[in-house]
Amino acid sequence: MGKRDELIAKYADDLRNKCGMQPDMDLLTKVTIGCGPAIYNDDASTVAGSDKAELETIKKNFLMKKLGLPDSPDLMAGIDAVIETYGRSERNKYRAVVYYMLTKHFNKDAAYA
Repeated sequence: MGKRDELIAKYADDLRNKCGMQPDMDLLTKVTIGCGPAIYNDDASTVAGSDKAELETIKKNFLMKKLGLPDSPDLMAGIDAVIETYGRSERNKYRAVVYYMLTKHFNKDAAYA
C-alpha cells in the first residue's frame, strides 16, 4: 500500500468515526488526488477551523474556483457546518476530509467526474 492509499484510508476512518459518514471511496480518492502534494505536508494537509483567513481561502480557491459555486453567504455557512460536523475541538482536520465533506454538502460530486 502506497503512502497516498494509507492517507485515504486514514481520511475514510475520520469520516466514519469523527463525522458519522460512510465515505464514497471513489470520490474521496479523487478529492485527495485533487489536493496534490499538500496531503504530504503536515501543515498544509490540515485545516485550521478557527483561522478566518484560511476559511476564506477555502471559500475562494476550493468552493468558487474548483466547485464553481457563486459567492454567497451560503458558502461560509457550509464551511461552518462542515467544521462543526468534523468537531471544532478536533485538532487535526484533514484538508481532504474537509474538501470531501464540502463537495458532498454542496452536491458537487460532478466536479470530480
